[in-house]
Amino acid sequence: MTTTIAKTKTAPLPRRTIASLKLPTKVPALITVARAIVQSMTGNSAFPTTNPPLATVTAAIDDLEAAETATQSKTRGAAATRNVKRAALVTLLHQLKAGVQQAADASPDQASTLIQSAGLSVKKTGAHPPRVFAAKSGAVSGQVTLVAQSAARRASYEWETSIDGGKTWQLASASLQAKTTVSGLVPGASVMFRYRPVTKIGEADWSQPVALIVK
Repeated sequence: MTTTIAKTKTAPLPRRTIASLKLPTKVPALITVARAIVQSMTGNSAFPTTNPPLATVTAAIDDLEAAETATQSKTRGAAATRNVKRAALVTLLHQLKAGVQQAADASPDQASTLIQSAGLSVKKTGAHPPRVFAAKSGAVSGQVTLVAQSAARRASYEWETSIDGGKTWQLASASLQAKTTVSGLVPGASVMFRYRPVTKIGEADWSQPVALIVK
């Protein structure tokens, strides 16, 4: 028996622009990067206030710089103090990044510009291929197998069928996997199918439908 497959591509999910904080491991380089971030955010109209305040970050940079200088004299305990100061500065920088990310999320169209204006980098992400929704003839007559792309680790999927060209839709059994089998269809009928994933965020939009002549 020849298996018939119908496919449709749905629009890819919106991609979030992610701020990247690339911090050097060497203390002198870390100090340089931290000062550049503070300079970029100082007087930046996109960030009229920051949490933590830039003055607090600057003080932490100065403390780390002094502690790094003290290690050069090999004073007992200087390295341990330097490490504590380094950890404190890194924590503050990550808090700054969180604020930048929040601003980027609030203005997705300007996200890249906002992130770069703060002296941070935009995380490179690979292009997500469009989701493919496919319907194919099942193992027995009157049966159709539907397959979609997984939406999340924990998600359920709702499926609908239409026998009147999409004018009305009938809900099929939901599933916990991105695939299901619909049985009891009339052989020779042209049936449309669509689905939508349901995650902790809520219900997504219904997919573009696919049509298949039932075998």
